[in-house]
Amino acid sequence: MPTHDPQMLKGVLGLLLLSALATTDHYGYGLVTQLRSAGFDELAEGTVYPGLTRLESAGFLESYLLRSDSGPARKYYRLTDAGAAELDHRRTSWSDLVQSVATATATTTSTATTTTHQSGDTA
Repeated sequence: MPTHDPQMLKGVLGLLLLSALATTDHYGYGLVTQLRSAGFDELAEGTVYPGLTRLESAGFLESYLLRSDSGPARKYYRLTDAGAAELDHRRTSWSDLVQSVATATATTTSTATTTTHQSGDTA
């Protein structure tokens, strides 16, 4: 059961929500369970709902109510055209960030190893 840094998760929550909504509409708790099953076990409902509200306010999502057989109507979310464009932008940004971090950490690791071996230090 992986534990994710809450600050890192906060930074990618929008990407995760937009991605989850890319293929089908979902209601809030359905998104929570989907993301938990994808490995975000510690994801709280209190994190997801404000994220959905921010994305809807920005025009990336729209919502509608749909009757539920098991209780009150559920608020479903779907991507808007602007949301689909934002998802593409965030996926590209994420990919660029991951590549930059990998490059920086690989350089740092090999530099630290080289420096340690050259100086004879063993840590």
